[in-house]
Amino acid sequence: MTCNFVIVALIVLLSPCVFAEPWQSIPLKNRVDKVQPMTGIVYWTDNEQNQTDTIQLEHSYMPYDQVIKRKGQYDWSSVDSLLNEVASRGHQAILRYHFVYPGKPTTVAAYIKAFPDYRETSAKSEGKMTGFPDWSHPELQSATLDFYTAFAARYDRDPRIAFLQTGFGLWAEYHIYDGPFELGKTFPSKAYQKRFLEHLSKSFVQTPWMISIDSADGDCGPFDAHPNLLKLPFGVFDDSFLCKKHAQENGMNWKVFGDRRYEESPAGGEFSYYTKKDQREALSPKGPNGVPFEKMATQYRISFMIGSDQPNYQTPDRIRGAGLAMGYRFRVTEFAHDESQTRAMIRNDGIAPIYHDAFAVINGTRTNVSLKGLLPGASLSVAVDSVIAKPTFAIASDRLVPGQAILYDADL
Repeated sequence: MTCNFVIVALIVLLSPCVFAEPWQSIPLKNRVDKVQPMTGIVYWTDNEQNQTDTIQLEHSYMPYDQVIKRKGQYDWSSVDSLLNEVASRGHQAILRYHFVYPGKPTTVAAYIKAFPDYRETSAKSEGKMTGFPDWSHPELQSATLDFYTAFAARYDRDPRIAFLQTGFGLWAEYHIYDGPFELGKTFPSKAYQKRFLEHLSKSFVQTPWMISIDSADGDCGPFDAHPNLLKLPFGVFDDSFLCKKHAQENGMNWKVFGDRRYEESPAGGEFSYYTKKDQREALSPKGPNGVPFEKMATQYRISFMIGSDQPNYQTPDRIRGAGLAMGYRFRVTEFAHDESQTRAMIRNDGIAPIYHDAFAVINGTRTNVSLKGLLPGASLSVAVDSVIAKPTFAIASDRLVPGQAILYDADL
């Protein structure tokens, strides 16, 4: 028994791992000093001040009839023109398709309006005569689903688009609080909404899509009738962020979607327009109603916030600072090599994940583990089989437009 023990001990002592070279730290210093792609304050595409690196995103309302010409026939030229314009500024787009906008006719395709049994409603909303679709008509229902099938086939992997917003009612914000609200007529039935949401979930694989938090309201939204829809991977946006009654009203809607939705799908919104103060003080130290923007952004894990009026009230540095407080922010906490590999440890110091694939690039080699979905406070270790005299580190993504870069913090 003694001999056997000695033999085993010798085997352990002579194990090759004893002679392995220890990991040696590599100096690495860098700083995130620019708003990161797919995050931050958002301007409208027609904002004259959008030629700036204080933002990375631009938002545009989009009419359906600009694209849908006949059944199954689409003209994408206006979409591509807008996306190219936004990308030329080094930004990505957030698009929101809508049928109803106060003071305007519907954006239902002309060929659908020509059906003799298609009957729209015209009524006042926001003090303006406004068109409302006829959601009882089967062609409008099928054409809307077909549109998103075609849109996803063309744009799902397009780096010019960061997020897609959609919905029904005024501004596609999932309500008709002022106007002729009638389920199945001026607003889709809950059964159709179920079809619609399930269809988008199947159509989009890469591009995150989002609906308004107002869809939590059981008077118009489908989730009380079809609670399993909450399992679909849609993000949510809040178009009255920081309003005075946010906790009592908007906050209740957020709760319907759960505290962990942000782990897989983005959260965003727009600064409230309820009062002039809501816009003027949105980025003031105490916010417009006593809650600082950064505090509420952290609470709801916000990646972006439409604030196209903010250049009228805030300096570029303040807008940039608010942008840097949203979304993801990567930090390299370890960079080292041994005799055969170089490795890095990456932590997300932001308040939300990144929702598109991004990869660490070490010594010029892209690693094969995506940073997509890395939660705040979580870390990811990656390595490549190479050791060079001057090791390098970067982060790459195929969902960037020219001029964009995903940065990282490091002080090693």
